Amino acid sequence: MQKTALLALILSLTLFPSLPHAADDISKIELPDMGDSSGTLITPEEEQQLGAAFFRSLNAQITINQDPEIQHYIQSIGQRLVTVSDLPGYPFHFFVVLENDINAFAGPGGYIGVNSGLILTTEAESELASVMAHEIAHVTQRHLYRAAEAANRLSIPTAVATLAAILLGTQSPQLGQAALVAIQAGSIQFQIDFTRENEEEADRVGMHILSESQYDPRSMPTFFERLQQSTRYYGQNIPEFLRTHPVTTSRISDSRSRADQYPYKQYPDSLSYQLIRAKLKVQTGTDPAESRKYFESRLNQGTEEQRTVALYGLGLTALAQQKFDEAERIFQKLMTGFPAQPQYGAALARTALEQRQLNKALALYEKLSSQFPENEAIKLEYITSLLKTGQAEKARQTLFSLSTNMQKLPIYYQMLAETYGKLHQPAESHRYFAEYYYAMGQTRDAITQIRLAQKSKGLNFYLSSILSERLRFFLDEEKKAREAH
Repeated sequence: MQKTALLALILSLTLFPSLPHAADDISKIELPDMGDSSGTLITPEEEQQLGAAFFRSLNAQITINQDPEIQHYIQSIGQRLVTVSDLPGYPFHFFVVLENDINAFAGPGGYIGVNSGLILTTEAESELASVMAHEIAHVTQRHLYRAAEAANRLSIPTAVATLAAILLGTQSPQLGQAALVAIQAGSIQFQIDFTRENEEEADRVGMHILSESQYDPRSMPTFFERLQQSTRYYGQNIPEFLRTHPVTTSRISDSRSRADQYPYKQYPDSLSYQLIRAKLKVQTGTDPAESRKYFESRLNQGTEEQRTVALYGLGLTALAQQKFDEAERIFQKLMTGFPAQPQYGAALARTALEQRQLNKALALYEKLSSQFPENEAIKLEYITSLLKTGQAEKARQTLFSLSTNMQKLPIYYQMLAETYGKLHQPAESHRYFAEYYYAMGQTRDAITQIRLAQKSKGLNFYLSSILSERLRFFLDEEKKAREAH
């Protein structure tokens, strides 16, 4: 919880705009200009570099989902919202943090994280979309940079110290916390006012995004109201989302008044939303027996679709318990009854793969890949089956066909490394393992892998040059990290 809270500070610059006492210690750290609200003082390239560094830092400190289906879902719902935002062409990247805390946060470069605990707390897909739209609005309205601009108006050392505290907080919790403790009492009123303005604007812009993307605008005040009401049960353990996004009665009232201006209609949840929640419940649960009891109790309740989701959850629980016959029976029934739903066929193929029925799994994945050619979750699982059946070259070609967003995931580099290992190209394998470790925030391990790659026989000039450049880059990154600590 503490790590997630600190990482949320990348947006919470709006909460802590001045750290004057920390200036003497960390004002010498070089930081990119992050100034005005028009975005003229930081280049798009610098912004993306900062975002990538933020994401690596997250991977090093918390557990970010690597499940292709969950990633495919959260990215697709995020992109649906972004399409109707003020920045439809901006390279947003959405991801799920596997923590039970109720939280969501926006970082630089359009990196937006949503905790699994928040997804499971929502009761409708529009509620999840409302949180994501709110975070998208923080990015499109450049609140991070506007906060830096506002802090800069107070004093340059204060602004520098603030940004340093944020960046150090993502790399070193101890340094970040030490800097944040230095907030002066005289700045508190400014920080509250500035935060309130940001939150209200994010609510307003987020609600417009919701409406334009065909989600229920009323879901925003509904979800915030439920969170506010639930705080009396938390005591001191208030969800991090409420710490960084204060929900007041007036704010709920304002958002409800705006929502009421939109015409009322029904907004049904997608089946994918329900299936992802079932999957997260199994993945994040600590007791498979409890998960089994939960889904069994819902097999005869609700609508036919809800009963189907309960059966899917029961199948996932059986698979987690390695009850393969039960899992196969459930998923076969679901796939036969709902052939247009990719999750059921993928679950059946995954069951065969975990039983080491490799040819059966490969045949299922090939059929699914043909039926759902744009589904990258299926592509990634298909690649796994190709590697296990000795078809490494085909796996390599399929990996290179993945989208840019999928190629941002550490698992992409890990699978490339495994593929080149199967192709008996150790230098390339070590090279991509280095990229995997770097993406996971483990720069020292990345350096080790590059050095192993350089010892491989038969290196050509082109690859040797790449390895030398990456080694210099990683060594420089490690040096900066040491200096920051």
